[in-house]
Amino acid sequence: LAADQGHADAQCNVGLCYACGTGVVRNEAKALRWFLLAADQGNPDAQYNLGTCYACGDGVTQDAAEAMRWFRLAADQGHANAQFCIGACYIDGAGVPQDYAEALRWFRLAA
Repeated sequence: LAADQGHADAQCNVGLCYACGTGVVRNEAKALRWFLLAADQGNPDAQYNLGTCYACGDGVTQDAAEAMRWFRLAADQGHANAQFCIGACYIDGAGVPQDYAEALRWFRLAA
């Protein structure tokens, strides 16, 4: 498999399969493992997926600050969904101080 050979996009896709139970038994631990392998190579989709895992507590202890860290890594690469999630975090004060102006800035980046 390309994922086993270190291909970040393939690793992210395998992670999604495990996260959703597509073609495999759903397994959050395996999903996280594959997302982390891809995210560590700078894959923005995997970084966004890890942010979502931490934001929701899927397979990990819910941690808004850690979610923001992963969302920020993806957002800095232009990942629109991650940029939107950062805006939502600023609206809610999740992992960051509540700041409506900063939220608006991120929502505009995501648009």
